[in-house]
Amino acid sequence: MKNHLNSFYKNKRILITGNSGFKGSWLTIILKEFGANVMGISIGQVSKPNMFNLLKLDKDIIYLKEDIRNFKKIKKKIDKFKPEIIFHLAAKSLVMESYKNPSETISTNVIGSANILEYVRNSNYVKSLIYVTSDKVYENSELNRVFKENDKLGGADPYSSSKAAAECLFTAYYNSYFKNKNVGVATVRSGNVIGGGDWSENRIIPDLIKSIKNKKKLIIRNPNHTRPWQHVLEPLIGYLKLGMKLYKNNKFSGAWNFGPSSKQNLNVRNLVKYMSYKLRVNLNVSLKKNKFKEKKSLKLSSLKAMKQLNWKSCLNLNQTLDLTSDWYKVYLNKKKNKLYNITLNQINLYFKLLNK
Repeated sequence: MKNHLNSFYKNKRILITGNSGFKGSWLTIILKEFGANVMGISIGQVSKPNMFNLLKLDKDIIYLKEDIRNFKKIKKKIDKFKPEIIFHLAAKSLVMESYKNPSETISTNVIGSANILEYVRNSNYVKSLIYVTSDKVYENSELNRVFKENDKLGGADPYSSSKAAAECLFTAYYNSYFKNKNVGVATVRSGNVIGGGDWSENRIIPDLIKSIKNKKKLIIRNPNHTRPWQHVLEPLIGYLKLGMKLYKNNKFSGAWNFGPSSKQNLNVRNLVKYMSYKLRVNLNVSLKKNKFKEKKSLKLSSLKAMKQLNWKSCLNLNQTLDLTSDWYKVYLNKKKNKLYNITLNQINLYFKLLNK
């Protein structure tokens, strides 16, 4: 699989929006190692620490430190680069943050996404668009059901609703402009992604690592909430496979789920226990009632991706958590010069496991 993707993406011109984020940083490394020509656009350091900066990923790529909402400012530079494939990851991606700053979340996730769709509409050289939204775009009444791509969209919080709105925009552009255009466009939905290098606010593993580093109490909001955790490499490889398929055949256009199996389910309390054991720390934990509502469970069906893309989730829950803890061990041991190597080693290990 690695050789197949490597040979396809080598020398391709790839634009990644949100390249300095968690997923964007991992995707940048993969594509750099494949030999792709990468341009990244993001507002800069989205967290502190920041994986993109720690690993010095601005080397050997074209990096525009701009807001995706200000598209007139960056259009000329993108035109000059002439991307063949766009991975649109730029977003405000946190539920808790969306409650505090709803207008910022909505404008970024809706207007920013509209700008990318408009760019592709007027482009003669973009062949594939991977338009990243979220598993939270579905109308979730918490009936413990598994969501398929054609299920009803909705959103009970500003983040979820902004991503559902971005999905509606995608559908409008697809039906109005892309059906008869020689371009493959797809929206991809995944969530509960973990792995080394995530420093987002109000996410359980980054909060855990920060509490260890700063020797502070770990605050847990929803200890009994269950999620199907997946390593960041799982959906990213799905995005890359889909990007390749879309480039060759626009019949793969549409919506796609990339989620883990139900065997990956674990509640927050037990996730903290496992990570504490792997990191060999005794955490001082405190429970705090969440004043904002968050869904207790969320599951995706990825049968479409499994059948049509031959995509599969290859890591079990222990492997997912072990890779995550191993990455942060290097960071906590103050071996920052080894972070790029462990990231690359984990990518190579993932491909070996995928090919078994």
